[in-house]
Amino acid sequence: MSILEGRVVVVTGASSGIGEACATGFVAKGARVVLAARRVERLAGLVERIERSGGEALAVATDVTDEAAVSN
Repeated sequence: MSILEGRVVVVTGASSGIGEACATGFVAKGARVVLAARRVERLAGLVERIERSGGEALAVATDVTDEAAVSN
């Protein structure tokens, strides 16, 4: 059992590059991921790939530079 098994990881900037690599790496270690980024279409594609591989992912369109978008 992986240390991440059953945990949820939030990944910002998940639509490409380092964020995407981190998200897929966390999933490979057993985590479920919440993917946050501005590019909704790319997030949807990543969710699809993760789910096809047996992982769990939720995409949330978010611009972390917009304070209103990330406040409760």
